[in-house]
Amino acid sequence: MTSRSLGEPSRSPFALPRGARGRMAGLFMLWANRQEEVLDLLDVPAGAEVLEVGYGPGGLIRLLTRTRARRICGVDPSAEMRDLASRPHSDEIDAGRIDLRLGAAADTGFPDAVFDRVVSVNNVAIWPDLDAGVAELHRVTRPGGRLLIACHGGTKPSLLTRSNALSEDKIDRIERALRGVFSDVSRRDLTSLTAFTAVR
Repeated sequence: MTSRSLGEPSRSPFALPRGARGRMAGLFMLWANRQEEVLDLLDVPAGAEVLEVGYGPGGLIRLLTRTRARRICGVDPSAEMRDLASRPHSDEIDAGRIDLRLGAAADTGFPDAVFDRVVSVNNVAIWPDLDAGVAELHRVTRPGGRLLIACHGGTKPSLLTRSNALSEDKIDRIERALRGVFSDVSRRDLTSLTAFTAVR
């Protein structure tokens, strides 16, 4: 599978983790991806409803549980990642605060305008259709809500991050897609991520 918009190959176990190899990839992602800066930039207000697209092994989900978000939801195409991300949160899942589903950027399965914050980290390059994904995330974001899309890059990327960083023309393609439907689109380079924020 390849992103039709960005032309990024997605045959690695990190793209759609499955089986033992996929679980190993998930554990590596938990170790390698530090997302505290993403959480700061997301700026989750008390009582917010948050959606993470491509939650993987659940590193950002764990950070979100420390905020005062009322509800934390996620979609990911991998059943293995859903199981791995869910394990530490059985009580909060039972209570309805956390809702992790199978799904994708272009088909989240959630109603219109329900989320105050929507976030995607290090997976936009492998969305099958960038424009469809952006349109869907616009649909589920409340008026005045914020979308954050981040990808490998930043001011001090590791060797691994640099090897996965998108070229400037692909970064520009993401920005154009966001500007087509969102307002107040801005770019910011974090330590190991290039991040876009956009307001509905």
